[in-house]
Amino acid sequence: MSIDLETAKQNLLKLKDEYESRIDKIEDHIQNPQDDLNEHWEDQAISYRQNDMRKNLMGEARQSLIYVENALSRIENGTYGECEVCGEQIEEQRLEALPYATLCMEHAE
Repeated sequence: MSIDLETAKQNLLKLKDEYESRIDKIEDHIQNPQDDLNEHWEDQAISYRQNDMRKNLMGEARQSLIYVENALSRIENGTYGECEVCGEQIEEQRLEALPYATLCMEHAE
């Protein structure tokens, strides 16, 4: 099996753009709420809960962005697709499903 590094890189760059866009949208929505908040306690409580959820989603997107950037670095330094534990090639199907995988199936379990 041979990994098509150019295709992997293009897929990772698309993911990077998606995560960056998601983070920007969430940050904008938190900083600039789309609706005017009434003075009612229930409305404020809902807004706070939604902001907490958005912050959690933003944290997940930022972590995924880090994974993608690390995978792009591995492409550049020639270690993309190698298991960090055993050094063997990560299965192609695994990399297709999770392009920033760092472990082969055996070590991911």
